[in-house]
Amino acid sequence: MKKYLYILLLCAATLSSCHGTHNLYSDYERPDSLGIPEGLFRDTANTDGVLAADTINFGNMPWRDVFTDTRLQALIVRALEANTDLRKADITIRQAEQGLKVSRLAFFPSVALSPQGTISSFDFGKATKTYNVPVQASWQADIFGTLRNAKKQNEMTLYQTRAAKQATQTAIICAVANMYYTLEMLDEQVATTRATAEIWNKNVEAMDAMWQAGWTNAAAVSQTKANRISILNSIPTMENNIRQTENSLCALLHEAPHAIERGTLAEARMPENLGVGVPLQLLSNRPDVRAAELQMAYAYYGVLGARGQFYPQLTISGSAGWTNSAGMIVNPGKILASAVGSLVQPIFAQGKLKANLEIAKLQQEAAQLSFEQAVLDAGNEVNTALANYQTAASRISGNEQLVGELQKAVETTEFIFRTDNTVSYLETLSAQQSLLQAQLSLISCRFDKLQAAIALYQALGGGSLEAEPDGE
Repeated sequence: MKKYLYILLLCAATLSSCHGTHNLYSDYERPDSLGIPEGLFRDTANTDGVLAADTINFGNMPWRDVFTDTRLQALIVRALEANTDLRKADITIRQAEQGLKVSRLAFFPSVALSPQGTISSFDFGKATKTYNVPVQASWQADIFGTLRNAKKQNEMTLYQTRAAKQATQTAIICAVANMYYTLEMLDEQVATTRATAEIWNKNVEAMDAMWQAGWTNAAAVSQTKANRISILNSIPTMENNIRQTENSLCALLHEAPHAIERGTLAEARMPENLGVGVPLQLLSNRPDVRAAELQMAYAYYGVLGARGQFYPQLTISGSAGWTNSAGMIVNPGKILASAVGSLVQPIFAQGKLKANLEIAKLQQEAAQLSFEQAVLDAGNEVNTALANYQTAASRISGNEQLVGELQKAVETTEFIFRTDNTVSYLETLSAQQSLLQAQLSLISCRFDKLQAAIALYQALGGGSLEAEPDGE
């Protein structure tokens, strides 16, 4: 029997050398012919702390170094511990780990115990009892990489689930930060509007007194009251927005709706230098880009697996057991052992093997196109976030100047009104109305800058990927 097994192994080795099957064991490498244009990032000059071509990558920073507000950090921790999407991602990872475990165990022989017993009688004669207690084993020799490439595909699937979890985690962190800063922005808008409403209460009193004294007319008084009502009416909408944002944040935390403890927008801080790094860092930092490349690797091993199906499969099986049935009744029982080696070479499979190979190649081509598009989309998101950040920074500077000038205009018109009749009180009211709009716009610009920085952090990957286990 041993001689026949040697013959089978020799035949398999000969086929392997003739067809160059060493390629079936090759490892994935990123193709050189990727259709990714150079210059993914526009406007690489240093603008307001943004270093577009610097080797430092803002997206590599741990989230605790980016979001330093302790109240915000506590909210992020609660979200990462309780969020249902993240917990489902953990379940998906555990499922992929079990799939990889099964593919690794496929290299070992399968063993089964199948005891049997019979009782037979001829013409109602004395019953004959026979038994067979065999242990059966079967082992497929992975000469042509079929099992190895299937295992590699399961590894890629596991890594993809981990990349998906990283993407989910980054999205949750950035969503919590966005809503937290939204609440601070709304708080400041409400406070500014309330303070302005108090001023307009005094303006209405002043206009009533002027009307009684004959210094103005009823239309001016009504216009002043209408402006005050308009300002007061905007406050309930802002408060409702606060409540809805708190509810949304609580849902992200997997908690019942409640008030959120927070700081002020003036205290909000982000890192001063937002280096976006070199474009190729997107390939390792962005979990979606990483997942797209892992899909490309998965398809690569799928092609190898499809090619391996053209080669013979060597299976060695055997059994050994205790039996009293061996062509004749034997009592007591004896040990019975057998071994079988089989080599199956596909000759005609109705075109299925060739079709499967072509399908695998097309899947590999599609995976490469998806990877290229993922990199381009990532670059577009970085460019958009950079543009929004720089625009918000410029608008902040302009709005700060505008608020300063309007504050001077309010003070000047009030002074002139008290000392000279050439300026009507309506000019003071108009200056105050313009000041309120400029203050609210400045608050929005500061929030937009924070929001753009958060979007840039997410677009650059939002933290390093978790370490992956060894493939072998």
